[in-house]
Amino acid sequence: MSRKCDVCGKGVISGSQYSHSHRASKRTWAPNVKKIKAIVKGSPRTVHVCTRCLRSGKIERAI
Repeated sequence: MSRKCDVCGKGVISGSQYSHSHRASKRTWAPNVKKIKAIVKGSPRTVHVCTRCLRSGKIERAI
């Protein structure tokens, strides 16, 4: 599944995770992306949408 929101473009970011002794290791943070059926240009379509866009009402769900 795509780890990118089709509405806002939010995607995976990378950074470092630090232990107690401050040793760094690379890791990634992924957004909470759901696969939903939404109305896009008047017709229902399956899109990947982050939960922030779902909660704020940026997308109209198809029922």
